[in-house]
Amino acid sequence: MRIIKVLHCSVLYVSQIMASACDSPVDDIEDMVTSHDPTPHERQFARRNIVPRPRKHKLQPAGEELQTDSVIPGTQKIWVRTWGCSHNSSDGEYMAGQLAASGYKITENPSDADLWLLNSCTVKNPAEDHFRNSIKKAQEQNKKVVVAGCVPQAQPRTDYLKELSIIGVQQIDRVVEVVDEAIKGHSVRLLGQKKEKGKRLGGARLDLPKIRKNPLIEIISINTGCLNACTYCKTKHARGDLASYSIEELVERARQSFQEGVCEIWLTSEDTGAYGRDIGTDLPSLLWELVKEIPEGAMLRLGMTNPPYILEHLEEMGRILQHPRVYSFLHVPVQSASDSVLMDMKREYCCADFRRVVDFLKERVPGITIATDIICGLPGETDEDFEQTMELVRQYRFPSLFINQFYPRPGTPAAKMEQVPAHVKKQRTKELSALFHTYKPYDHKVLVPKKPEFKGKMIEVDIYEAGKHYMKGQPVEDARVFTPSIAQPLQKGQVSGLPQELKATHQNGACASGASSALVGRSWRFDGDGLKLLSLGLALAAVIVALVIDKLH
Repeated sequence: MRIIKVLHCSVLYVSQIMASACDSPVDDIEDMVTSHDPTPHERQFARRNIVPRPRKHKLQPAGEELQTDSVIPGTQKIWVRTWGCSHNSSDGEYMAGQLAASGYKITENPSDADLWLLNSCTVKNPAEDHFRNSIKKAQEQNKKVVVAGCVPQAQPRTDYLKELSIIGVQQIDRVVEVVDEAIKGHSVRLLGQKKEKGKRLGGARLDLPKIRKNPLIEIISINTGCLNACTYCKTKHARGDLASYSIEELVERARQSFQEGVCEIWLTSEDTGAYGRDIGTDLPSLLWELVKEIPEGAMLRLGMTNPPYILEHLEEMGRILQHPRVYSFLHVPVQSASDSVLMDMKREYCCADFRRVVDFLKERVPGITIATDIICGLPGETDEDFEQTMELVRQYRFPSLFINQFYPRPGTPAAKMEQVPAHVKKQRTKELSALFHTYKPYDHKVLVPKKPEFKGKMIEVDIYEAGKHYMKGQPVEDARVFTPSIAQPLQKGQVSGLPQELKATHQNGACASGASSALVGRSWRFDGDGLKLLSLGLALAAVIVALVIDKLH
């Protein structure tokens, strides 16, 4: 018998005890944003409180049609598509939230959208291929396009990105400005780094409006970039060197999330183990502060960490991963069990280091789940090298194994090396996948019936069946159902992180009926036709004023 927590309104896995995101081009702009600049909330109110002021127009000849702007940004439908890691997913949620808070309607139907916001991943060729094909499809359907994520940040001058508006990975707080200009037919590129007193920051502020894909899960990026220079990695070109958020910022974001009904926090970055090295702190210090904020029944899940940095904190991490409100889970990519291949990758550790991490945590943290990654077919990998990797998997029987065929990414050192033949890479990938399927790693997982009332709850179940990737459980009759959330969770599509005075009036870009005049500064809301009529009316008023002034003179 087990107690589990359901985070999705569907059949799902539950880990251990609990369930486990142009017409007139404008030149490129490199922005440096400091703490003295307006906050997202200040920028939002400033935008809402702008009152259009008519320009002085020359009197038009009789019979000539009055020319007015026909495109009013902030009224259109936006489709947001994200590829890649949880860090990218969080960025996508932030961009969707800001657009919705600004009046845009976020739609899940790309055909209905006026503009596609495509948030890309540069890790592997297939992800970029999907991204490029989506741009082409949008253009074929005459959709406006704004691109974001690691692909345009790393290679903004790529041919298929020409004349497209780009939001850099550290400029996601400027998404409304970029989309506004794209809607008007302009091309704007914001690719700069955020700095404070000459020091690179972790990225955009964490208090931005956000639409969580799952209202019960908050994904928090604790830092951006990394300290490595892996020969196969393109992400480094986009995310750059390590830049961490302060512990205070991260704790405040977690606190706010729990107050919005979240019952699980995911910490993410390109390397969580390196957190804080640039600001004089470390990952265990952050985790101990965060667990103080976790309500009873809610959980924290730690993201990927590379072996070199977690080695320094093994004792402390062993204690943290035993905390009742922290998942006994750690993602530690090994990539290869061959020291020769690891050296070619410039991974800065050997296989023995990885084994030390895994052995220590399995001994100190009962029932821990260790996830890892493996790349098949890096240039120079021999059959003997690959066999060492196969033996590592046989020994540890990793319950979560991410198997990746090597793809040479443009501009990386590995792309210039002599490549392993494609058929050999495919065969090695196939062999490793077959090995993974020979054992049952998920004997601690639970599937529960798809019932909306279970979402976000802890329930007691009887396990009646186990398989390769799952266990099935039936809720116990009359058992107590516990809700870990300390507040009512937001509805799907509802904007997180808005000022209190806006929360009652916003939901996915739409104001509550009859409430629009309640906004601070008497901000009014119109649909597209209403705004066009307002614009036309103001222009006509300007013409009348000009006529009156002319008569008086």
